[in-house]
Amino acid sequence: MTPRKRYSVPLPGGRSLELGDRTLVMGILNITPDSFADGGVHYDLDRAVAAGMRMVADGADILDIGGESTRPGADEVGAEEEMRRVLPVIERLATETGVALSIDTYKASVAREAVSRGATIINDISGLLYDPQLGTVAAETRAALVLMHTRGRSAKMYAHAAYEDVVAEVRTELSGAMDRARSAGVRPESIILDPGFGFAKAAQHSFELLARLPALAELDRPILSGPSRKSFLKAALGDRLPADREWGTAAAVAASVLRGAHIIRVHGVREMADVVKVADRLRDSA
Repeated sequence: MTPRKRYSVPLPGGRSLELGDRTLVMGILNITPDSFADGGVHYDLDRAVAAGMRMVADGADILDIGGESTRPGADEVGAEEEMRRVLPVIERLATETGVALSIDTYKASVAREAVSRGATIINDISGLLYDPQLGTVAAETRAALVLMHTRGRSAKMYAHAAYEDVVAEVRTELSGAMDRARSAGVRPESIILDPGFGFAKAAQHSFELLARLPALAELDRPILSGPSRKSFLKAALGDRLPADREWGTAAAVAASVLRGAHIIRVHGVREMADVVKVADRLRDSA
């Protein structure tokens, strides 16, 4: 059982994320027509808000709202279109729920508008590599900032999946992302790290990262784990569609909690919240 340090991550408005006593559940709310796991399901304001409310009722502590699919090979979406998709959803959920809202974007302009409408976390899949101004937005708005590890853009990320020691290299590159954030004025206590399962990684790289997740604790920041329905699970499960990978997701979520993750990011909130409760109870018993 991996020890898990406690952190208090400040949020705008005087709130904070208290991490470490229990694992927080981040529900994925994709407002896109082409997400790999649930494309088009929530591509409507009322349906998206209802889905977010249902996730909260099912146990989500955070809602992660995204308007652009980042699956391998996905087309990029312009900032205006991305804002058209996500801002109305954020505005509604900010008034109708009490949970923290995260904007899943790598664009500074989208992040700034999202925070102004109620988001308190910026979830950047690029680790501040795609838009240098995003760090400035995080610093100025005092939003929490999730820095995920990846290499290259979505369309060609697998061309960069070459590692001699994937854990050491991901740790080093996440440290570089932290340096970029601090240089932009982001407070160290506002940073959360994500190893980026499935992003610019072959299946064996993602499994090794999950197995050796405690190595990232050396960076002294909370860890977000997002294995939900990812294609790397097919290496163990066989060739299944994303919706048929929930049992595999459950195993990866349990492993994440037991290996020290502070937040797990999932599609099936109700089921994975139960997995987290049992895994947390195991941690407490140990």
